[in-house]
Amino acid sequence: MDDQMLPEATASEFGATPASARKTKPSRKLPRLLLLGVVVLAVGGGGFEYWRRGWWVQSTDDAMIDANTTQMAPRVAGQITHILVADNQHVSAGQVLIQIDPRDYQARLDQARAQEAAADAAVLAARQQVGVQRAAVDQAAATVRVVEADLLHARQDYDRFQHLPPGAVTRQQVEAATATFHATDARLEAARQMVLGAQAQVDAAQAQVASAEAQVLQAKAAVRQAALQLEYCTITAPVDGVVTHRGVDAGNYVVPGQAMFALVQDGRWVTANFKETQLHDMRPGQDVDIEIDSVPGTVFHGRVDSFQSGTGSVFSALPAENATGNYVKIVQRLPVKIVFDDPRMKDVFLAPGMSVVPSVRVR
Repeated sequence: MDDQMLPEATASEFGATPASARKTKPSRKLPRLLLLGVVVLAVGGGGFEYWRRGWWVQSTDDAMIDANTTQMAPRVAGQITHILVADNQHVSAGQVLIQIDPRDYQARLDQARAQEAAADAAVLAARQQVGVQRAAVDQAAATVRVVEADLLHARQDYDRFQHLPPGAVTRQQVEAATATFHATDARLEAARQMVLGAQAQVDAAQAQVASAEAQVLQAKAAVRQAALQLEYCTITAPVDGVVTHRGVDAGNYVVPGQAMFALVQDGRWVTANFKETQLHDMRPGQDVDIEIDSVPGTVFHGRVDSFQSGTGSVFSALPAENATGNYVKIVQRLPVKIVFDDPRMKDVFLAPGMSVVPSVRVR
């Protein structure tokens, strides 16, 4: 009996595990299998996501926030008297932004109005002169009628003396009648010429009226131009937007076309420069996931709006000249406009130039 118990005791003394103990100890293979399963799932999920995004999603990090920007410049020269907006202030269309000293332009407007009044007076004087010349025509015509009556009487006397028998009248009477007849005939011709001259004066007076009326139109145009220049002294916002990059201050002298500040209009979108190899299945209206670097951890929703009709290289300052013989083919990029379709955008500050990563679901 002692001999039968010896192996078990001896085994215990040498550290061997009894059979009963080996059956109750947990297996070490289970955690390893679980770890292996997690790794397989992770690798499989990552591979599936890579495959899915590679085939169904087109993405690029060559994208940024974009907006319409209006460069504000004066239309008249002058000294700035008031600046009524601050940097980065939002303004509404029609709001007064800058006031230029208007005194010089007010004086020009007053001068133009005075010239307009003088032109109106010249028109009135020219029209009155037309009336005077027409009265002269009427007077000359009346003189013609009087001379015609005298000529008729002189002709009758002349004809009567010519048909009287000799000795009935003296030679002196005949000569007097003849002279009166020819003199009256000459007076009639002179009177008719006076009528023609008076009519010519009427035509000249009417031409003066037309010239004076043209001067009035010119004066009115000068008044409108002076009024516009005076109006341009008050610079207002053409659209809603934010004042940015202001480069002038009160007291500065500005000239037409000088950049004063930029007005970044309301409304934002994404300009994404996709490679031409990514555009095969891309269409307007497709959904887009937009990640904004300034809002990490949040994905916004948008949609493809339109494609630019030309790659970026075509509209660059130095476009490619492929016909010169030094052509090297490279993958071109085409700007794609992506608009936001997410109500959360009203709570997010976006400025043109901010980096974004759009992902277009093309299938």
